[in-house]
Amino acid sequence: MSNIHIPRVVKNIRSGTTVYTPVIELVVNAIQAIAEAGEGTGEIRIKVLRAGDQDLVERLRAVDGFAVSDDGVGFSDKNREAFDTLYTANKADEGGKGFGRFTCLKYFDDVRIDSIFADEAGFHRRIFAMGKEHDIIVDETIEAVAKGPTGSVVTITGLKSAKFSDKSLDVIARVLVEKLLPYLVDKRVACPRIVVEDADGGDSVILNDYLSASNRQIEELELEPGEAEFDLPRPEGQEAFQVRVFKIYAPRALRSKIALVAHRREVTDVTIQSYIPEFSDEFYEKAADGTPDRNFVVRAYVYGDYLDDNVSLERGAFDFGREADLFLGISQTQIEAKAAAAARSAVGAEISTRRERKAQRVRDYVIEEAPWHATLVHETDLSGLPMNPSKLEIELHFQREKYTRDTQVRRDVAKILDSADVSQLSAKVAEVVESISQSSKNDLIHYVSMRKCVLDLFGRSLEIDENGKHRSEGDVHDIIIPRGRDSDDLDYSQHNLWILDERLNFTSFLTSDKPINGGGSGRTDLTVFNRQIAFRGDNAPSNPIIIFEFKRPQRDDFVGAGEDPVRQIVRYVNGFRDGEFKTPQGRKINVEENTPFYGYVVCDLTPKVERWLEREKSFTRMPDGLGWFWWFPANKLYIEVLSWDKILKDAEMRNKVFFKHLGI
Repeated sequence: MSNIHIPRVVKNIRSGTTVYTPVIELVVNAIQAIAEAGEGTGEIRIKVLRAGDQDLVERLRAVDGFAVSDDGVGFSDKNREAFDTLYTANKADEGGKGFGRFTCLKYFDDVRIDSIFADEAGFHRRIFAMGKEHDIIVDETIEAVAKGPTGSVVTITGLKSAKFSDKSLDVIARVLVEKLLPYLVDKRVACPRIVVEDADGGDSVILNDYLSASNRQIEELELEPGEAEFDLPRPEGQEAFQVRVFKIYAPRALRSKIALVAHRREVTDVTIQSYIPEFSDEFYEKAADGTPDRNFVVRAYVYGDYLDDNVSLERGAFDFGREADLFLGISQTQIEAKAAAAARSAVGAEISTRRERKAQRVRDYVIEEAPWHATLVHETDLSGLPMNPSKLEIELHFQREKYTRDTQVRRDVAKILDSADVSQLSAKVAEVVESISQSSKNDLIHYVSMRKCVLDLFGRSLEIDENGKHRSEGDVHDIIIPRGRDSDDLDYSQHNLWILDERLNFTSFLTSDKPINGGGSGRTDLTVFNRQIAFRGDNAPSNPIIIFEFKRPQRDDFVGAGEDPVRQIVRYVNGFRDGEFKTPQGRKINVEENTPFYGYVVCDLTPKVERWLEREKSFTRMPDGLGWFWWFPANKLYIEVLSWDKILKDAEMRNKVFFKHLGI
């Protein structure tokens, strides 16, 4: 009589098992019992037990358990003692762990065995249940019977909290056939006939028929010898693995998978798309003999002594690591990656078609929306992208590739600078400079393309809206530079001052529609303090200050009003010269006697505005007719009044040659 703490044993069963695990365990035990009987291939029947009321959709009751019967050797005294022994070695030669029966109690409340066996005295019937406290076998009875045949019925009932979502007999049979496929396709030992039937009546399903010639639902794909076997290195030497690949037709939303097998039992599985994204969708097979066309998925099964030797006690995992294993040497991902390559080879033509379709999708994105990646698209490995990548996924893939390449260039430069060997310096430098140049080209293409988008948006902002009104100067202002910001809280890439003047990209400080002294002090639409390097000569006595004032398109009510923009600019210039202003952070603004000031008023040149500029301000018209200018000598101030059309036209003209070369 055994004496163990069964609840503790069951509780310690690790993850990796499912509600199907005990069913597979019972079927494998039945296969082994039939083999031990040695009287033909035998038959196993899996009866689906149900409870409760029918659901409204499938008209089926929920699954409550299974009864697995076989015509094997039965629970002889030897087999009975093995059942009653934790970690028995009774089936060690067949990969038995002596533990599998405990998975039944993890998912079901009751386990009952009814078996007929034979010995020298004749036939006997043994009935018992699996205990739940300290004894593995309880409620045992044995009686003599007149005759056989031998065999067993193991019933598991009372499904626990784990939900058994599958109800249809076809679905349950499909799951079982995939789990038991290593037995069904074993070329060395014929598999017994396995029948799945419903206790509530109805049709039965013969799992072996999934591979029959007349009604084939599973078909093995031929592999080349170099693909069907592969070796992986470990400290003790090479480990050999075998892989077999199958088509599974009418997959019912299943995915193509890789299964690792130990002692003919599936232990783990993973989707092949984890390694090869092109396996994410089902495959389609067009029949050539008049039979219906069918969809299918691919399932690759991997075998090997390494798997047999390192399977966990519960057969839900392996003892080696998933990503890396320094102790055992070979990881799960290494094995799965090799199997994925074999599966890809088995359906190579379709994978090639899918990859070309993905590559064309990427090329279309680059041509239409991201020309700055034109060089990367021919050099980047796209295998890591999903089969139907989104634009965001494509862009992120290229950004990662660009980051990797830029990082490598920086490493190469550092290596050249640290190297004492100058003999190969010329060739190395040329190679690295080419890499730097190519990366810079991509960045430039991206930058110019973004300029085209900004100018398109800027042009649209000058048009009337759906109500027939022009947008406010604030809307247009924000395209050029966000309001209420300055260069201390505004990155250089967050403004588009190049629309006004390319030189404004080289400013050291700017403030946009923000009080210059903070609080209620005056504020310009845009004030720019340039670095001295922006000047032509090195002996310039001071740095220029540039002031912009923006007026809404088609607005001219400022003419003769208190907000006269020319007068505003003059007032600000005098304030700078009198030392009234500091930056919002309190920094001193240095202004000398000869500090030049540039003022720009951007508005639409309506007839009213032009008359005002000519008759009241004495401004001079520019040759292109799109602006006016004047020089205020006492203030060292040069002012231009420019139309929005001129700003847009000049910006487009400056960038036109770049747009032309990019074809945008």
